[in-house]
Amino acid sequence: MSVIAQVPTIGRIVLYKLTTSDADAINRRRNHAAAHLAEHRDAATGVQIHIGNSVAMGHEFPMVITRVWGKTPESAVNGQVMLDGNDLLWVTSSTVGTEPGQFTWPVRT
Repeated sequence: MSVIAQVPTIGRIVLYKLTTSDADAINRRRNHAAAHLAEHRDAATGVQIHIGNSVAMGHEFPMVITRVWGKTPESAVNGQVMLDGNDLLWVTSSTVGTEPGQFTWPVRT
């Protein structure tokens, strides 16, 4: 049985693997928000308070593809990573693969 490589398209959901830089940025935003929670809540300015569980390099999260750079299975994509919290991570130029910073197709069940 042969496997047909999937071509990424806008709106598809894939699994994105966080890099160390991604995890550091997410945790920094969430830690800052936690440290200033009362201040943000009392100000009621509409600023988003980043709340969620801590993340680490290699953690995988669903990503909705928002832009595709090409029409082949190897095309790079931009997307919104749906984190375990109330915030998102915008990812640019991610390619298919198994390394941090890359995405994989979910297993069909």
